[in-house]
Amino acid sequence: MSGRNEQSKSAIFDIDKEKNFPDWYGEICRVAELADIRYGVKGFTPFLPWSLMTMNNMFDILEEVLQRKDHLPMLFPTVIPESNLTKEAHHVAGFVPQVFWIQDTGEDGKLEERLALRPTSETAIYPMYALWVRSWRDLPLKRYQRCSVFRSEVKSTRPFLRGREFLWIESHNVFTTHDEVMAQVQEDLETTKEVVTDNFGIPAMVFRRTQWDKFPGGLNTYAADTRMPDGKVIQLPSTHDLGDNFARAFDIKFLNENNEVMYAWQTCYGPAISRIFGALISVHGDNKGLRLPFKIAPYQIVVIPIYKGKDAEMVKEYSRKIQKDLRKAGFRVYLDDTDNTPGWKYNFWEMKGVPIRVEIGPRDIKENKAVLFRRDSMKRETIGIKDLKKRVSALGKEIDTNLRAEAESKLVGFVVDADAIGAIEDALDKGKIARTSFCTTEMEGQPCADEIKERTGGEVRGTRIDADEQPAGVCPVCGKIATAVVYIARSY
Repeated sequence: MSGRNEQSKSAIFDIDKEKNFPDWYGEICRVAELADIRYGVKGFTPFLPWSLMTMNNMFDILEEVLQRKDHLPMLFPTVIPESNLTKEAHHVAGFVPQVFWIQDTGEDGKLEERLALRPTSETAIYPMYALWVRSWRDLPLKRYQRCSVFRSEVKSTRPFLRGREFLWIESHNVFTTHDEVMAQVQEDLETTKEVVTDNFGIPAMVFRRTQWDKFPGGLNTYAADTRMPDGKVIQLPSTHDLGDNFARAFDIKFLNENNEVMYAWQTCYGPAISRIFGALISVHGDNKGLRLPFKIAPYQIVVIPIYKGKDAEMVKEYSRKIQKDLRKAGFRVYLDDTDNTPGWKYNFWEMKGVPIRVEIGPRDIKENKAVLFRRDSMKRETIGIKDLKKRVSALGKEIDTNLRAEAESKLVGFVVDADAIGAIEDALDKGKIARTSFCTTEMEGQPCADEIKERTGGEVRGTRIDADEQPAGVCPVCGKIATAVVYIARSY
């Protein structure tokens, strides 16, 4: 028991996240072994076991929700023929500058047609949808795939948050009417809340993007943004109303109940799990390292045996029994029976973000008790062994609820009203998001948005879809009567 209060001479991780977020982020990715940037190709980063195990748990939750809502999985090839990619004019204009091309085979062979590494899969999937959809009886068609996508980002890259290859799920759906499209958009937004907020504990604001910032080729884009520790925002899942634009480009038609040939209506939805993971560790982490939600942590519980000399084997054997019992109850459990000191183990697993630690020493065994430590609040409690499984289950829920509540508290006061360029810049400098009346979110408003970005570094994120906000006064840039209330933030 004497080792319980032992502290290692130096902390494994100790960086002030709020004051120095860039260093915090880069260092936690390294120390917690989440990613290794030494791969040698800019923007392409190996994801290591701790991050991949977490992301796999995140994928599992998202896929369960999608399949519960009648989406079925599929998997398409990684490459897209250039002729397919260029069929939808607005789409190709939006994505071709980011495309990686394959045109050589072997030492001196040439492909007859260039192949694109998929930046997104509409142009890969929709030619097949044109073959699969024949009648209204085939619809709705709701499919998704879990895969990598590749984009040659021109901005600086950062593991998980902005890479040239990232992991996501993309859902592609086909309907008979535009009303069904809008119902699917609403379902996608509900899925975002259920998965990202309810399960991962990340609060988000949902915006309808401006016409110059929508998905290329679509009618409208709806996207969730969350606040990062430095006051910038990052986009999480987005869903797109494609109208019948892609159906016309790729000849996706169906025979309706009146035997009339009609163009289909479509949506697509893109939750980038690797980016959401980057946001998750940023939102929930603290100065000691990661704090992972209980639902998705690779190890939900780490068991630490504490012993000296002759007690070693007894404590280890008892700890193995606890590990076995907890695993049998369905928990993900790791037993750290290495030779490192208890103090080192405490710091290490706190840095890795394991939600619950079970500490077992000789006195605990004699009293049929265990000490539980929760990573979110750094608090301990002693309980009887017979209550361990029940308490761990309850504690996991408490931890996830608390992490979400703490994250939501960071949004209090985050939005600041601003009616002039100077006020917008002042809000952004203070790590806030500015709300202002704006001329228009149609294409005519882009020059004003460009000027705001040039002068403040902030981007117009769009209009809130969960609030009926009426503009007042004039646009702070052009002075025209405002027609929309928009939100402006610096972003990743």
